[in-house]
Formats: sequence, structure tokens, C-alpha cells
Amino acid sequence: MKLKFLKNSLYLLVAVFLLGCEDAIDIEQVGRLTPDKTFITVDDFELGVNGVYTTYDLTSEISFNAEYTDEVAEGVGSGGQGFSTAFIFNLTAASGPAVAFFSQGYSQLNAVNRVIEASDGILINDESEQERFDNALGQAYALRAYSHFQLLSYYSTDYTDDNALGVILVTEVPEITDQPLRSTNGEVFQSIEDDLISAGQLIVDESSPTRTTVSNDFVKALRARIAAYRRDYPTAINLAQELLSDYPLANREDYPLIWTDESNEEIIFKLERTLNDPFDGQSGWAGGAFAFVNATAGGGAFYEFGRNLFNLFDPEDIRYDTFLAPSSIISPDYQNAGNYIEEDVLAIAKYPGSENQNLMNDLKVFRSSEMALIIAEGYADNNSLNGGSNSVASMLKMIRDARFEDPQPLLSFSSQQEAFAAILNERRVELAFEGHRYKDVKRLGQRANQDIVRDDQDCLRFGVCELENDSFKLTLPLPIVEFNGNPGLRAQQNPGY
Repeated sequence: MKLKFLKNSLYLLVAVFLLGCEDAIDIEQVGRLTPDKTFITVDDFELGVNGVYTTYDLTSEISFNAEYTDEVAEGVGSGGQGFSTAFIFNLTAASGPAVAFFSQGYSQLNAVNRVIEASDGILINDESEQERFDNALGQAYALRAYSHFQLLSYYSTDYTDDNALGVILVTEVPEITDQPLRSTNGEVFQSIEDDLISAGQLIVDESSPTRTTVSNDFVKALRARIAAYRRDYPTAINLAQELLSDYPLANREDYPLIWTDESNEEIIFKLERTLNDPFDGQSGWAGGAFAFVNATAGGGAFYEFGRNLFNLFDPEDIRYDTFLAPSSIISPDYQNAGNYIEEDVLAIAKYPGSENQNLMNDLKVFRSSEMALIIAEGYADNNSLNGGSNSVASMLKMIRDARFEDPQPLLSFSSQQEAFAAILNERRVELAFEGHRYKDVKRLGQRANQDIVRDDQDCLRFGVCELENDSFKLTLPLPIVEFNGNPGLRAQQNPGY
């Protein structure tokens, strides 16, 4: 099944790419592959949507959120990765992350908009084909909403301000001469909501939906995450509670199997990775963001656990054994180690590999544990901090009870700030190396009085240990290369750059 999907996806990816090509002088060449010639039947259209899926990836997000925060430190197999960039929080309009997320997001939007544009010409023969067509079109709308939100999450300065600059809103195939400018957050979020409404009206879930196909639960999870970012917590809580009911937290036996792709417990949506797909290679493997060879202490780990993150893990927690390679060397007195890099080797094993390929694993986009943490955020915002139910304390206990062998104590908080700090720390542990930390500090850091802070040993070489929670660097700059073709964007650059 994987190979069949791969073959179809690659075929349509080529088609989508060809549709994106513009002749230098816009001549209509004989045999040119246009939407009306490429997408005729429902089969064609479904293949087109499959092709769009192959433009989605999280490896760069996993890397960035680890490197530019306090998730990782220099590894025993380091070749200097991050020395002149991430470890000194060096971010400019010419930096790789600024270019990469912008390019990735608009490549996705280009592909999905071309498929949506082609939907008008599809020949539909019966009710069965109509349902298949509706499902595929609904998935395309949902993916477009997701891409716009991903862009907003990195390039908008304030998710809660509708008047703040958002990103360039792209809901149709642009002309090569177009020079669109940034829309406001309010305009982009309204477009996202319109797309999610369309998706919800069109998608009809299968009786046994896969975790790798956009479903109504994908739409619900995206809405919940957006609502949390926007601090619309009543909406976030309701949606997250529905999902948590349908996708219970994995138990201690199943939890490690999530990360070897042997279990789909608590996974709402993931991007499947398989041998010979477009992402099969060092830069496309999630584990390849941290090591060259394998997820062991001797596997060429150029990044390891940041010590401040590792110190939050309890050895009795299943997450400790799941995310830390058993071959790791843990120094009991690392602060005074004579050779810290070699005496304290904390190899990351969250992405050990699958299908006999080291470091290659499916990419988890939405999990129910995130939904539980979103509910906890909502309770903190509402000042429902303590008690055995409907509180921050009860939600954190529920998560920890699932991760520890014995029931965990019910915490007690004296302030909202203390509760938000506990939530942020739990997110650090549960969602470590999944691409959340940078944005979490941006949106919750001030409420938790928490910055990005590296252990003294991890920053000794670099002299930069901290990025404050109000730093302009928690928003990416528009890439400078975009100003060449669209000079009006220069006046819309984010503050500080």
C-alpha cells in the first residue's frame, strides 16, 4: 500500500510542478500541461491531492525548534553544527530558517491552489464519485488552512491581535507579475476559518479512517491548536475534550511503540515516511536532525539533549526511557565534569527509525497529549488551577498517570504564573523534539515567566545562554531574497530585523 501511494504521489507531484512552470515570455506552447488537461476524472483529482501531501514535511520545524531553543546542546559527534547560528541565536533576514519556512509554506500553497483551481473541471459520473471528489477537495481546503497557519505561527508577531501583520494570503494561483503584500492576522485567520468550514462540509470520514489522511478530526485538532494560540480557550477546550475522548492517551506499554511506528495510539494525524519516498535521506529523516548514523551514543550525535531539558525528565517516567538512548552516558556531577562533552552523552532516541532504516520515522502532527495540554492551558487562563477535576492540576495528573507506573500526586498552584510554568514544562517533556518549543515560549513564556535558557555547561563555549520571552527573535524575519521580486514587502519587515 505504501509503495502504491508513493508511486501515485510522485506522479502527481511532477504534474503539480509542471503546472507551476511559467515560460519566460508566457507563450502557450503545444503540449503544455495545463489544469484542464491534467485533471479530468475523479481519479486524476485524487492523485492530485495525493501529490499535494508530498509537499508537507516537519523535519525542518523539528530541527529549528530544537536548535534555536534549549532543547539541544552540542553533541559528542558535533562537526560544528549550529556554532555560528543556533547556539548564539543568530537570526537575520538571510538566515536559513527564515528562507526555509517561507519557501516551504508558499510551495505548499502553490501546489494546493493549483489542485483546487482544477476542481471546477472534473467530470463526475455518479454519487460515489461525487463523494470521493468532495473528500479530496475537502482535504485540499484543510491543507491550505494548515499551511497558512504554519506560516502565521512563525511570521506573525502576535497571534491574538487581528490588526497585526500576518502573512501573504494566497487563495488562488498568482500571476508571475503579482506582488502581493502581507494581510492582517484577522484577514488570514478568517480565510483559514472559511477553508476549515468548507473542509468540514465536504469531508466524509471513512468507517476506519487512517491517521495519514486529512479527516474531520484533523480539522478539529487544527481548530483547537489555533484557538489556543489565539487564546480563545472556550473553543479550544471544547474541541480538545472531544478529541481526547476519541483518542485516549497511550498507556506505558504502547507509548514507546508510537515512536517506532508500531502503534497509532493517541495519534490524530501524522505524515507517513517510508523507504524511497521523496524524504528518504539524512535531511528528510526526523532522527537525522540530531545524528548522522543512528540514535545511540556512538551514532554520530551532533546534537544531544540540552541539560536543562533533560533535568526535567524523571527516570520513572516512560518518556525518559523512550526519548533517551539506553547507551547514553549520564554524569551524576556533570557541572564539574572535566570533559563535559564526552562524560555526559545524552543521545536523543525519539526517532530511532523504522522499516530497518535508522532515524526514519513518521512525523506526528497532532496527538491527543497536545489536546490534554491545551485543556490545561484553558483552565489556567480561567484560573481553574487546583482540584481533582476540571483544573490544571487534574489535567497534568492525568498525563503523568499515563506515563508513570504509579499514580502521581495532585499538584497545587498558588498563582496562574506557577500553573502556566508547570504546563510549559510538561509541554517541554511530552512534546520534546516535535517542533513546538520556539512557539511555546513565544506565546506562553511571559505568562509562565519562562525564557529559553540553556544550562551553563551547554552555553560555556558560546557565551550566550538565554533568549528572553519578549525577544523580537521569537518571530522570524521575512527572507531578504523576497524583497528582490516584491520590494513592497521590505516596508512590512518584522520589527528588529
